[in-house]
Amino acid sequence: MGTLTSCSFSAVNFRSRSCSIFRERVRVEVFESRKVKRKNLCLLFTGIISKEVSREKFFKIRCFSAGNNDDGDYTNNDGDIKENNTSSSKESIVTTASPPGETAQEERSIGNDPPPSVSSRPPNIAPLGSAYNDFQIDSFKLMELLGPEKVDPSDVKLIKDKLFGYSTFWVTKEESFGDLGEGVLFLGNLRGKREDVFTKLQTQLAEIMGDKYNLYMVEEPDSEAPDPRGGPRVSFGLLRKEVSEPGPTTLWQYVIALLLFLLTIGSSVELGFASQINRLPPEIVKYFTDPNAVEPPDMELLYPFVESALPLAYGVLGVLLFHEVGHFLAAFPKKVKLSIPFFIPNITLGSFGAITQFKSILPDRSTKVDISLAGPFAGAALSFSMFAVGLLLSSNPDAAGDLVQVPSMLFQGSLLLGLISRVTLGYAAMHAATVSIHPLVIAGWCGLTTTAFNMLPVGCLDGGRAVQGAFGKGAVVGFGLTTYTLLGLGVIGGPLSLPWGLYVLICQRTPEKSCLNDVTEVGMWRKTAVTVAIFLVALTLLPVWDELAEELGIGLVNTF
Repeated sequence: MGTLTSCSFSAVNFRSRSCSIFRERVRVEVFESRKVKRKNLCLLFTGIISKEVSREKFFKIRCFSAGNNDDGDYTNNDGDIKENNTSSSKESIVTTASPPGETAQEERSIGNDPPPSVSSRPPNIAPLGSAYNDFQIDSFKLMELLGPEKVDPSDVKLIKDKLFGYSTFWVTKEESFGDLGEGVLFLGNLRGKREDVFTKLQTQLAEIMGDKYNLYMVEEPDSEAPDPRGGPRVSFGLLRKEVSEPGPTTLWQYVIALLLFLLTIGSSVELGFASQINRLPPEIVKYFTDPNAVEPPDMELLYPFVESALPLAYGVLGVLLFHEVGHFLAAFPKKVKLSIPFFIPNITLGSFGAITQFKSILPDRSTKVDISLAGPFAGAALSFSMFAVGLLLSSNPDAAGDLVQVPSMLFQGSLLLGLISRVTLGYAAMHAATVSIHPLVIAGWCGLTTTAFNMLPVGCLDGGRAVQGAFGKGAVVGFGLTTYTLLGLGVIGGPLSLPWGLYVLICQRTPEKSCLNDVTEVGMWRKTAVTVAIFLVALTLLPVWDELAEELGIGLVNTF
């Protein structure tokens, strides 16, 4: 049977004469189909025809067919029209009742086929637009069922009537609030000091609704003018507690955190072995440095070097633990819950740090800055202590037996750390192919570099959270674009810029969520601390270019 590939529709209207039976208007639609194998032109009746037929009237349907049909018939969707054709081109007449007194006109068929039967019932053809609209409605309903639970409208009315008022905040408009519009944002005019009003509203909300909702104070979106009392105009957002607060840590997350910690221990021990590269057997060194080496050596050859590799591993793991303890000590007084740390192993630095999530909503931006800076400051303090002590031991003749040989190009990886090493060790020791240093220097160097990477002002890194808390969301967006550009160009981070940038894009690119009080500014000293920290991060991750390294005597540089 032939199928329709393209159709054009035109309407022909037949009006019945003035009689009681034919009161309705009959609509005839012409379907014109074009196809290579078959071309059909059919006039189909759709409309309402009275069941009482007392007079005869003739209408005709002409169907033209070009090409052969396998079964020799044509039937519509309802099976009301059927035509048996055997020739390649035929024309048939359909005769119906006609009123008496009118001239009945009958056209003869070109072939000898009997006339087909026509049903008075209209075909059931559902409109596409109606089905599509029903599908859209069902999709929206499904999204509402699967999405977060929205604020109850009756609660919104109760809160609006009893919570807000002339003495606190006069509501003039309501909008959707939240990532998926699951909350309500109250816009209006503030009637007092924003911090006092917010505290009062939070207390009244707990009295009215209990522990059901969280109230946010945020900057009014698309505000055209600042608040007359100073600062930005504020609005208040309402979200369900189970929607706004992070979920608890699952069993699988504990398992993943444990596995990552074990892998981080392995990568830290591997870094300790790498620091003994000048003492390791040649076959071990060749396997780890030669990309063409395929057959692994006997790993029992590493057993004598485990004891000397462990101190460096302890140093790297100690920096990581100090970093996380700093976060938890800063969060405990503020009653902020943190997740377990998910350590990220790395064979170059021992670790890329850890991912630690907030498991409760932060009360204000000052808390966000304090918790974000506490971890890096604690880790940096321990790292710099090991780095400084290691440099002093490196220049002590009594500790010569504990020193290891490292390429002098290592000190060209950081402008800040390279300058400190040059001042401490001197020109003669640094201007050479290799430098003898204590393993604590390597542990401190890796710890400071890891801390600096985590303090980059982007996404959910400690630096991104600190900048967002100190300067707002707009600042972290601008700093983030700059950081991604510098990492992509290799300006900061050296050979680790690409893997670190990919890690941040995959795991840490999303900015932190808003605090309950996301409007009140932090103090000047917090902004100063964040600014100084970002400046030191840039100096730590900025490598020493060849001309400056040659001039300062940091390593042997070929400038020709």
